[in-house]
Order: sequence, then C-alpha cells, then structure tokens
Amino acid sequence: MPKIIGIDLGTTNSVVAVMEGGEPTVIPNAEGGRITPSVVAFTKSGERLVGPSAKRQAVVNPENTIFSIKRLMGRRFDDPEAQRTKQLVPYDIVAGPGGDARVRTPQTGKTYAPQEISAMIL
Repeated sequence: MPKIIGIDLGTTNSVVAVMEGGEPTVIPNAEGGRITPSVVAFTKSGERLVGPSAKRQAVVNPENTIFSIKRLMGRRFDDPEAQRTKQLVPYDIVAGPGGDARVRTPQTGKTYAPQEISAMIL
C-alpha cells in the first residue's frame, strides 16, 4: 500500500506527517521536535542550517537568515505584499529573472526562489 504524507508548510512553523497503520505519525526534525521553525540560515563557515538551529542564530546573522518565505510564494517583486515584506525583514528581497520575488544572501552570494527555501525546510 502506498504511503500518504501530509505537509503543513507554515509561515512560522512547518510539520510533516506520514500515515502508518491508519494513524498519522509526525516525522521529527533533526533535533527530535515535532514542529520545525520555517527558517533557513547560511553561516560564515558555509553551513546551511534549518529549523531550530537556524532560528537560534538569527539574531547574530540576520541578513543570512530567511524566514516568512511563504509570503513571497507566487509573487512578483513589484507586488505590494513583496514590497511590504521587504521593509519588514533583514534579508535582501530581489527581482528574479522573470520579475518574481526572490531572496539573496550575502553569505552565499546566491539568489533563491521561495520554493527553493521551502524545499530546504521540508
């Protein structure tokens, strides 16, 4: 029988569960937690942090810590919501090749689509 997976990709937190024996079972994150902060960070050493570890270091590495990425999903850079978010977050929101909203981190020098950051969270 095929497995069923449920994903709650939230603006603040995310959860992934699988159906096992007719019951949902939450898949714990790397630290054993059932809920994972929807946060991704890139460190000076080149490491990518996801979830609780990314959230913990946000205060000392704000421009390389991405959160609330869901607000940019499917939005163009010039969309009012993308521009409002740009004013509220410490990381850089830029226009992608097709005018879509993306984030750029100084640490990696790369630009990421919201979907790429979301995939890292999951």
